[in-house]
Amino acid sequence: MQSLIKNNVTKSEEFLLEAIRHRKSLRIKILTDLYYSIGDDAAFKISKSNKVADIVAYALKKTKIDLPNYWILEYEKTRKRISSYMEELDRIAALLSKNNITIVALKNTGICRGLYRVPGASPMGDLDVLVDIDNFEKAHTLLLKDGYVFKFRSELEEEDIKKAKISGGAEYLATLKDGNKMWFELQWRPVAGRWIQQHQEPSSSDLILRSKRINGSRIRILSPEDNLLQVCLHTAKHSYVRSPGFRLHTDVDRILNETKIDWKLFIEQVERLEVRTACYFSLYLANILLGTKVPCNVLKKLSPNKSKCIILLFWLNKVGLFNPDSKKWG
Repeated sequence: MQSLIKNNVTKSEEFLLEAIRHRKSLRIKILTDLYYSIGDDAAFKISKSNKVADIVAYALKKTKIDLPNYWILEYEKTRKRISSYMEELDRIAALLSKNNITIVALKNTGICRGLYRVPGASPMGDLDVLVDIDNFEKAHTLLLKDGYVFKFRSELEEEDIKKAKISGGAEYLATLKDGNKMWFELQWRPVAGRWIQQHQEPSSSDLILRSKRINGSRIRILSPEDNLLQVCLHTAKHSYVRSPGFRLHTDVDRILNETKIDWKLFIEQVERLEVRTACYFSLYLANILLGTKVPCNVLKKLSPNKSKCIILLFWLNKVGLFNPDSKKWG
């Protein structure tokens, strides 16, 4: 089954996969050879089109390659933006904490703040946080008082907090102290999206209860098993290939490289929520694309039947793992 994915990877895409691996597992010689093989123009072009130029720049900085300045500019631009995001995250966490509201940083937000602290190699379009459903409207009121603007990015969404609560979350536009804009997503449902029904999601109150406080902050991060489960479901929500695309697989890769997972507990949670297929492909794709270490017995335990695997991998291969802005599903 691995050949359904790996056999169709071009040399430029192979370079990309090498460059976005976790910093602990970067293979400098292979990365350097691939860079020179495809050339700087091709390397930069594919990195930009797949929205990972900053991650690739971070990896290339670890080589002896004399990089053109535009690589450094990509990294620095993201570093400044995400650093300001993290500063704002801490500020909002402190504000809500004063009002007895706990927030948990989700997905790349939590990974960047608590695990993989390289803001220049942690691109994200917004901040995602989880609150208990009982605190959802109170947190909304506090955000508005603080100057946040209740606004959805989609024109199809209505700025009605009651309806937002029913759907699982609300979005806000904030102006940071440096004058830049930032989207902020307040959720009580940890995933809320395609492939995943509400009854298949973990309870927000249970997740918060098991979460861990990040040192030096009021922000909390999900427990290792909950964190991995959440990013697996989030990757599945984006159909593994939809924007922001294969970059999502770095979330799985970073969690597994930065934390120790109780696999027995993880599998129990997956089976209880009936999300084996969704989690299997999130783990499997990170494993074959980024070399992420996932125990063979875990993949075997979670694997759906062979025909289902072949069909789904065929479609993922057909729509393409790369170029997240291209049309994927009808």
